[in-house]
Amino acid sequence: MNTTDLFKNKTVFSLEVFPPKREASLESIYKTFGTFKEINPDFISVTYGAGGSSNINSTANITNTLVHDYGYNAVAHLAAIGLKKSDVHAIVDHLLEIGVNNILALRGDARDDLPQGDFNHAVDLIEYLKANYGDKVNIIAACYPEGHNEAKSFNDDLRHLKEKVDAGASHLISQLFFNNESFYNFRERCDLIGINVPIEAGIMPVANTKQIERIVTLCGVELPKKFTKIMSRYEDNPEALRDAGIAYAVDQIVDLVTQGVSGIHLYTMNNPYIATKIYGAIKNIL
Repeated sequence: MNTTDLFKNKTVFSLEVFPPKREASLESIYKTFGTFKEINPDFISVTYGAGGSSNINSTANITNTLVHDYGYNAVAHLAAIGLKKSDVHAIVDHLLEIGVNNILALRGDARDDLPQGDFNHAVDLIEYLKANYGDKVNIIAACYPEGHNEAKSFNDDLRHLKEKVDAGASHLISQLFFNNESFYNFRERCDLIGINVPIEAGIMPVANTKQIERIVTLCGVELPKKFTKIMSRYEDNPEALRDAGIAYAVDQIVDLVTQGVSGIHLYTMNNPYIATKIYGAIKNIL
């Protein structure tokens, strides 16, 4: 099922997981999928590191298990950096063979160890997918409510986002954020320039201080005063910090749903406890 069909009659609730670094850990993520049955998400997306076939093998194996063993609707991430056109055909053909047609097309993080690929930006990958596969694939793209940290300006980032939608992206998933007002401002600006596809709000419940530090380093997102006070109060109490992070995420989601958000995309960090706690608190308002 194309993810765009999910938004017609409901607020979509989806999850993101990532392939474990060690092959031996695959069993643990498969147990997580069993736990997610309680949530029954509208789809589960599987991340993909930039750089070639070794990454897509893990992503494809996991999406295959999601679809055929657990019956979930799956989205496969595809990072453009380092890929040749032949790589894209091999990857997408394989995904279609296993019944996965929803692809989150990303640029990916630039790395010195990657070979020179044929795609410099996500829009280049989206255009190529649309030109070569048409309606066989449903293309999803990322968006940044506070602007991409490499963008020249917020307006410049919005212009690039409009290019991705015009090129064929039918659904957007946002980077995580902790200030809902940033998302509402972003959504309004999208409306003004004619971006009229469903936009899912990406929510990441923070479970530990290292996670917060990594988020700020990688994404540069705003940490509201309310959020930093909660985190600093419980930084020496791991269980309390985890529960406070869950509570903050729930508060964000309730506000977003009441303001008519198209969907919630929960970055689970492969943690079924956190995901099920959040879903239990918000399932009746979706």
